[in-house]
Amino acid sequence: MTEAIVAFLRSNGEQLDVDMAEVLNIPIAELREQVARLAASGDVICCRVTRFIEGRKIEGISCRLSCDPPTPARGRKPGGAKREDDSEAGVF
Repeated sequence: MTEAIVAFLRSNGEQLDVDMAEVLNIPIAELREQVARLAASGDVICCRVTRFIEGRKIEGISCRLSCDPPTPARGRKPGGAKREDDSEAGVF
């Protein structure tokens, strides 16, 4: 059972427990029990979240693999580029 949860998170990234239970066809109580075991062993990171979808309040547990950090944002990164003119002018 835990292998299925880990494989699902590996292929789909961060997910709510309700969505995982629906896709994996596992009762929500059993899924939460398995996720708690995975979190205790350090394989999964979980946090409680509240989301508002179409005006409805949805509370659940968001889970992701502990070894799967979020991907870096695309585009330019903060910080200025070094200018070559400064080193020639004696400015360090």
